[in-house]
Amino acid sequence: MFSQFEKVGRSLFEEGLVSSHGGNLSVRQGDALHITHRGSPLGSLGRVDVVETSVNRNTRSTPLCSSELPVHRAIYRKTSAHAIVHAHPSHAVALTFLEKELVPSDIEGRITLPRVPIIGQDYLSGPGELCEEIAEAFGDSRVVLVKGHGSFAIAELLEEAYYLTSILEQSCKVLCLLRSLR
Repeated sequence: MFSQFEKVGRSLFEEGLVSSHGGNLSVRQGDALHITHRGSPLGSLGRVDVVETSVNRNTRSTPLCSSELPVHRAIYRKTSAHAIVHAHPSHAVALTFLEKELVPSDIEGRITLPRVPIIGQDYLSGPGELCEEIAEAFGDSRVVLVKGHGSFAIAELLEEAYYLTSILEQSCKVLCLLRSLR
């Protein structure tokens, strides 16, 4: 499992979807939740950067988990996801200040992510906030954006959640280019 974290973390960093120590990843196996360590560098993860805790209760390792642990737990409790990627794609984040939902203009985006909800319109939320709202927003979308903060993508595998995050950012780049041409 560690190789999935390592591969996806490096890809997110190399594609510019996270900063040096931003974003986080998790995988659920039953009640076990494997999540990146608080402040770990996704571009160069080591084995100590993936922590095991529980979806439903705190363990001795819980204080080491990403500050987004409450959001990951809420998502796992309300969805059938087995993997979550939380990233900070800059074009997508920029558009959260202008839109209430994202509707891609490009074909790949429309097919893969026909509608991406944007939550947290009233104020800029920090890590671990809006847990229930984020989890509820996955009703008909596999990606949710949080205003001014970033994206959460859910899937069966980390690689698929990464793919959704990458498609999201590509679609947002296209939307930003279209806005600049008008």
